[in-house]
Amino acid sequence: MQRLSVTVMGQSGPANEGPAHGGRLEDARRLFPQAPEPFIDLSTGINAVPYPIPPLPDDAWTRLPEPEQIAALEAAAARAYGVTDASLVVAAPGTQSLISLLPGLFQESSVAILAPTYGEYARAFALRGSRVVEVDSLDRLGDASALVLCNPNNPDGRRFEATAILAQVRASPHTSLVVVDESFADLEDAGLSLAPHLPQPGLVVMRSLSKTYGLAGLRLGFALAAPDFAVALRATLGPWPVSGPAIAIGAQALADRAWLQAARERLRRDVTRLDGMLQQAGLTLVGGTLLFRLVETARAAELFQRLGQAGILVRHFDYRPDWLRFGLPGSEGAWQRLAGALP
Repeated sequence: MQRLSVTVMGQSGPANEGPAHGGRLEDARRLFPQAPEPFIDLSTGINAVPYPIPPLPDDAWTRLPEPEQIAALEAAAARAYGVTDASLVVAAPGTQSLISLLPGLFQESSVAILAPTYGEYARAFALRGSRVVEVDSLDRLGDASALVLCNPNNPDGRRFEATAILAQVRASPHTSLVVVDESFADLEDAGLSLAPHLPQPGLVVMRSLSKTYGLAGLRLGFALAAPDFAVALRATLGPWPVSGPAIAIGAQALADRAWLQAARERLRRDVTRLDGMLQQAGLTLVGGTLLFRLVETARAAELFQRLGQAGILVRHFDYRPDWLRFGLPGSEGAWQRLAGALP
């Protein structure tokens, strides 16, 4: 079914209107002017205990990045993600910039998006004239020439093993482009990521430092792809695609496997704690990852208001008014405020 408007997370409208996103604290303050401060943002699914920023050399700020520094960052990403050839890794100023560039490089006539999911993919392809179709399973691609999915998915945490995705794509003769957004994959078990299966013709994998590492403001992401696309994307991004501070911080964070393992263990404990609180409040858990939980309740609108008045922002969805998504608090004080605000 061809859509003349694009349905995105939290809002529907013409394709040239931007979708709603989490993290809009100024909007929350306007909506809840009497809420106590500091406002607690649980709406984004971003790790509230970020990677610690290391001291940076002065030239990270004062000099343009050298090509060798960018190459070293991409090599660090290749090692972290299990990519066998660093030339398949392209650094970019956040995965959102890559999402905006993809449709122009591939110019697909029809795109199947496994939905509901992150709304910017539908918007970006629709703006380039692609016919965007939302599907609810991998075996319903039809004649679409491109497939887009998030793995794990946002907002419901749906997961696919890498081999299952590859098998389905091989069984779909019309599909020449597959974009798999793995922004939430850092904390997952082996077997989910498609990165170790590269290069594969037409496969593009997206990775980000925003979520697990809690560094959304760094604006650093990566496209992992076959050599021809990697070359084209580098040419499109130009000579200095990422900043000196992003290179220095990103390379260190990606190499710090001890920090990642400790974060995984802490988040496992935290998500168990959050599940208990949400269930005690009478909410039905329907999905999630180690960075967010999705619940279902007929009282979603009422609870969104209750939490907002308590200075806690969670994510609500216009297309599913019975859903709320909760990120994990980052301090004991935030945990206590959430416990006190829940019914």
